Amino acid sequence: LVSLFMSDLMVGLVVMPPAMLNQLYGRWVLQGYFCSLWYSFDVMCCSASILNLCVISLDRYLLIISPLKYKLRMTSCRALWLILATWTLAALASFLPI
Repeated sequence: LVSLFMSDLMVGLVVMPPAMLNQLYGRWVLQGYFCSLWYSFDVMCCSASILNLCVISLDRYLLIISPLKYKLRMTSCRALWLILATWTLAALASFLPI
């Protein structure tokens, strides 16, 4: 849940202010190189948010189908690896193309 919070917070703090400037002025008013960086952060944060929701759904599914084995399967180390994989996949999908 903290990872989902961080991705949504980054959308609000990093992605939305330049998007509001773009909407208000009707054109990109910031420096040109910042446009591709902003776009990559937009894709990364939104992808991380969606992937975090998928990981949370997978976690809840595993808890429901086998509640007695859940603590053995989902350790804090595995949860950390899932969060790291989520952010790595989101970063690769957004920053690799530029």
